[in-house]
Amino acid sequence: MDCDGCHILEPLELVVTNIVRALGRMDTTLIVVIIVIVVVLIGIGVAAYLVGNRRRSARLRERFGPEYERTLAATDDEREAERHLAEREKRHRSLDLRPLDDRERAAFRDRWLQVQGDFVDDPDRAVERADAFVAEVMSARGYPVADFDQRAEDVSVEHPVVVQRYREARDIAQRNARGGVDTEELRHAVTSYRALVDALLDESGEHGSHSRDGARDGGARDGDTRDTVAHREHDGRHDGGRHDGGRRDGGRHDGGRHDGAVAPDATWGRSNHHEEPTR
Repeated sequence: MDCDGCHILEPLELVVTNIVRALGRMDTTLIVVIIVIVVVLIGIGVAAYLVGNRRRSARLRERFGPEYERTLAATDDEREAERHLAEREKRHRSLDLRPLDDRERAAFRDRWLQVQGDFVDDPDRAVERADAFVAEVMSARGYPVADFDQRAEDVSVEHPVVVQRYREARDIAQRNARGGVDTEELRHAVTSYRALVDALLDESGEHGSHSRDGARDGGARDGDTRDTVAHREHDGRHDGGRHDGGRRDGGRHDGGRHDGAVAPDATWGRSNHHEEPTR
C-alpha cells in the first residue's frame, strides 16, 4: 500500500488474517464455545446499558419531580424528555452562580417586605413589582434573566417544585396585565413569587447553600405548595371595606377587586416560620 497511515493498517490486516486462519484450523466445538462467549458478553453489555438507563431515569425523576412529569408531557417521549433535562443540568453547571452575602440578603428581604406591603393598597402594582423583583434576585445570583422560559428552566434544576409556582405567578401576572384577575389570584401570585424569593435567598445562606426543594435545613421548605398567607389586621377602612380581626368585610367586590385586600405575610422578613392560611 502507498498511502498515509498504511504503515499502521498493515499490522492490523496481518492480525485479522492470522485470526481467520486460526479459526479455520479450530474444531467445531471450540468455535461454538467462542460464539457462546461472545453472545454472553454482548448480553452483559446490553443488560448494563439497560440498567444504566433505568438508573438515569430514576435519578432524573427524583431530582426533577413534577418538572420531569411536565417535560415528559410536553415531549411525549421519555428519552427526549430525559435528554432535555440532562441538558438543563449541563447548562446549570456552566452558570457562574454565586451566593449572596448577609448584607445583600438582608437588603433583598427588606425590599420584599415593601413589595408585600404594597399589596394592601395596590395589588396590581404589587404583582408587577414582585415579578420584576424575582428577576432582580435571580440576576444577582448569576442567573441569565433575558428570557423567562430559559430562567425558569435554569432555576428548575435546583428548585423543581417551587418553579411550578413561579410559572403560575407569571401566568397570573400576564393575565392581570390584560385585566380580569381577582384579588385572590393576585394574592396567590405574590405568595408564589415569594416562594422563589425565599428559595433563592435561603439558598445563599450558610444552611441552604447545598440544598434543594423540600430539603433545606431550617425555615420553610421551598417545595411547600400551600399558600402560606398570614392575614394581618389593617386599621381603618380600605376601599369601603372594614377589617375586623383580619377578616374581610363580607367579600364585597368593587370594580373586580375584593374590598379590604389583605397583604400576604408581612412577618416574612422577621421569621422563616410560615403560618397556616386563615380560613
